[in-house]
Amino acid sequence: GMSMMSDAVGGLAKDEGFRNILIMFENPILGVMAGLVLTAIVQSSSASVGILQSLTVTGAITYGAAVPIVMGQNIGTCVTALISSMGANRNGKRAAIVHLYFNMIGVVVYLTLFWVLDAVFEFPFVHNTIGMWGVAAVHTIFKILSVILMAPFYRQLERLAILTIPDKKDQDDSTTLLDERLLETPPLAIDRCRTLANEMASDAVTALRYGMACLTEYDEKKIEYINKIEDKTDEYEDLIGTYLVKLSSRQLSDADSMESAKLLKIIGDLERISDHAVNLTDSAQEMRDKKLSFSDSAAAELKNLMSATEEILSLTENALVNTDLASAANVEPLEQIIDRLKENMRTNHILRLQKGDCTMETGFVWSDILTNLERTSDHCSNIAGCVIDGEQHNLNIHESLREEKYSEFFKKQFESYKEKYL
Repeated sequence: GMSMMSDAVGGLAKDEGFRNILIMFENPILGVMAGLVLTAIVQSSSASVGILQSLTVTGAITYGAAVPIVMGQNIGTCVTALISSMGANRNGKRAAIVHLYFNMIGVVVYLTLFWVLDAVFEFPFVHNTIGMWGVAAVHTIFKILSVILMAPFYRQLERLAILTIPDKKDQDDSTTLLDERLLETPPLAIDRCRTLANEMASDAVTALRYGMACLTEYDEKKIEYINKIEDKTDEYEDLIGTYLVKLSSRQLSDADSMESAKLLKIIGDLERISDHAVNLTDSAQEMRDKKLSFSDSAAAELKNLMSATEEILSLTENALVNTDLASAANVEPLEQIIDRLKENMRTNHILRLQKGDCTMETGFVWSDILTNLERTSDHCSNIAGCVIDGEQHNLNIHESLREEKYSEFFKKQFESYKEKYL
């Protein structure tokens, strides 16, 4: 390719107009602009340096003309990154800006230094004709010197980029992880969706824990946090779901297709867990407003159920985030125990109601709390089932759970949880 370009421009050596243009480029400012514009047009410093190397066969390009052109090419190559950053998040734009500042500062410092030293010492090589190896050497030396200059000041570069593209208040930038350009590379797109799903899981589990805490000790700050998380998980479900549907139109491997289907199932369950957290805060607010309280026996039962719910949440989060099959396998037997706890607690409430230890009004709140905690365990079971199915390359969750219930491990864990909570 280099030979073809060299042969094509060989005749320019005798062209007086071409020689005059190259002499004009010995003005460092014009040389920098020429290199910058050329590289910006072809959007590749490698290509533009190759073009410059081809032109050296004319014998009309000197070191004095080549040095500023090469430096301009290093600024021009930043155009590609700047164009690409238009659809990126703030940190993506900052990365492109750092690239630009790095090269601009290097050009200003070393071009100034070069021409000052040349004015003082009159370097003899400046007027010598440069060859292909000379262009490569100038380019390489400039890059190395730029790294030496800028490496100690990387934190200052970071601050400069943040000053140029500042943070915006009350704006969450994490959703821009789902860059649509990544759809061209499905494994990366899937990985980004998994990252957001894990964040969603952490938020939903924290919200549910806060919701349970509010049942025993009312806390406005926790309720405010839960409402914020619920809005966020709603947004994430829509965002990830839409993105995965777009991804499904691409050519996916069997593994990526399986992971995409698994995530689509899981995000719905995570969003519902955050909804149940909000429902628990509604119950807490109702108890506070109406000055309701549970009897000692009811409070003890509720504490036991919340402990079981806390454990199933921990198992589910660990199973999802770390693809921990052991944790996932423990979820379903504990979910069965929580189902039994709920039924036992409803029966006990009726008995207390008959004895006059509880009221009908308290019973409505009691029923709502039991339903939300039991349904939370159902969603945990769904998530754990998806994790197991994903590893077994089979998304028939009902079949997997049915088979699990007949296993010796399930029976052993069920008896263990039964002894612990029932």
